Amino acid sequence: MEEKEAIRVSKISIIINVILSALKLLAGIFAKSSAMVSDAVHSLSDVFSTIIVIIGVKISNKKSDKTHPYGHERFECVASIVLSVILIITGAGIGISGIKNIASGEYKNFEIPGIIALIAAVVSIITKEMMYWYTRNTAKKINSGALMADAWHHRSDALSSIGSFIGILGARFGYLILDSVASIIISLFIIKAGVDIFIDTIRKMTDEACDEKTVNMIYEVINKQDGVKRIDDVKTRKFGNKVYVDVEISADGKMPLIEAHKIAENIHESIEKEIENVKHCMVHVNPYTEI
Repeated sequence: MEEKEAIRVSKISIIINVILSALKLLAGIFAKSSAMVSDAVHSLSDVFSTIIVIIGVKISNKKSDKTHPYGHERFECVASIVLSVILIITGAGIGISGIKNIASGEYKNFEIPGIIALIAAVVSIITKEMMYWYTRNTAKKINSGALMADAWHHRSDALSSIGSFIGILGARFGYLILDSVASIIISLFIIKAGVDIFIDTIRKMTDEACDEKTVNMIYEVINKQDGVKRIDDVKTRKFGNKVYVDVEISADGKMPLIEAHKIAENIHESIEKEIENVKHCMVHVNPYTEI
């Protein structure tokens, strides 16, 4: 279900980005706006990034096998890292181009951008912001890091279109340099989005613990179980978009093994059922001793 939802949203993103990229590229060429052409390149990069999301989601949802007994969830993190690198490279390329135009004075030879470039910028801002919220809500719903990275790709595109709009508007008032300045500002937004996604993904790949709220919920679930004398330890780690939990509890050391096993089983099932995104919970039972 999660895989189908992510792929459905991704296919919609591809269709919209292909159409939008073509419109912005044509508008940039005919209106003679380097900022709009840069914006079109950014939108086109979204198409490739969304294809990577589809591949990452498909692989991450494969069942466990002999070579990957814990599943394939981290392949979604790999997709997110690839997306972040694409964003950073795209942003750097756009920024370098803008800096070269200013340093060489080439912007002085630019023609005043046509009104069509302004219209294209407005259409892009509205469309990409809508796609950001649509993709973001779906990513949160199914807890997909790759899809969330794609959502931020949409947001960075919306921000770049705002930069394009300002640059084009300024150029139409005679400040031709603003078209190149806008390209540089656009690049900074894109690079920042890429770096943020990269850092967040690395955290997920290095067994980062869950937030305090989730850990407290785990304690609450354990404390509700009969037979638990004491909670000795709770450890959590993120594994892609899933969570693994290790619990140590103390129970009456004189009770039969089958009863101790039942307590552990109840905790195991309750945590996996009540705590969102927990893929597996391991419970170890210690004999209870007075302190």
